Amino acid sequence: MTSTRSFLVASAAALFTWAAAPALAQTEAFPNKALRIVVPFTAGGVVDSIARVIGEKLSTKYGQPVVVENKTGAGGSIGTDFVAKSAPDGYTLLCVSPGHAVAPSLIKGVTWDPVRDFRAIEGFGVIPNVIVVHPDVPAKTLAEWVAMAKKSPVPLTYATAGVGTSNHLAAELLAQSAGIKLTHVPYKGQPDAMNDLLSGRVTMMPLTAALAAPLIKAGKLRALAVTTATRSTALPALPTVAEAANLPGYEVGTWFGFVAPAKVPDAIARKLSADVAEILAMPDVRARFDTLGMEVAPQAPAQFDAFIAREFAKWSKVIKQAGIEAQ
Repeated sequence: MTSTRSFLVASAAALFTWAAAPALAQTEAFPNKALRIVVPFTAGGVVDSIARVIGEKLSTKYGQPVVVENKTGAGGSIGTDFVAKSAPDGYTLLCVSPGHAVAPSLIKGVTWDPVRDFRAIEGFGVIPNVIVVHPDVPAKTLAEWVAMAKKSPVPLTYATAGVGTSNHLAAELLAQSAGIKLTHVPYKGQPDAMNDLLSGRVTMMPLTAALAAPLIKAGKLRALAVTTATRSTALPALPTVAEAANLPGYEVGTWFGFVAPAKVPDAIARKLSADVAEILAMPDVRARFDTLGMEVAPQAPAQFDAFIAREFAKWSKVIKQAGIEAQ
């Protein structure tokens, strides 16, 4: 019996070692060719800039080319679909932002699922939005602005960079959470929206913190609250929406990270995650992201997977309740 048990234990150990060997060898050899980071938006934007900063560092670390490819169209869904169907070998990554969790609810014909078809590699951090108003608006706090919106005979207006953007979702969630009605005025980008806000043509905008900060300091806009769960390091005296309007649980930000096709091997996903986390800790990388207004807050794969799943569920509900139809 003893010899039989010993034989079984030895056999099991050998089987485990044999099964683990290919994965170990695969990880040790990774990467042995060029990597590709797909950005589903145009070159020069924030997502593209972030992908290129990390891609350059990965290339230096691995001694392999890391190519950033801009595969644009359909609100980011074309590039996302490309990665979903790519080989799950770790050589093709997708740089994601809130549209990754929102597009299936807003764009007709999307066949990929942000939870089912991808696995997280690493979350990078978030760029807060700031609820800003024109200085002529009488409300000095977000609570006063919400009260003003409730009393207004016609819905107050808010500007955004377009349907489904972080600006739009931040305002829509605020309206639903506070029980107020607002009129959405979408533009083709934040600069156009900001111009009409500065001229007083619209009342409010959830504006990216990096763009908002200098205008707030110059007195051209009044800040009421930051949309993230915690205060912004760029504007530490500014309360969160949750604090300012007593709306616990309110949280919106433009977040970023890498994901890969769902079946990428665990060992490769862990290696990529660790290497990206190491890059996010570099002082020059943090300094570069500071210029973009990003609060670096790394999320390991399990955390980032859970976060994306929550975002997908949250925004599906908000979009449905708002009656926003897929285009």
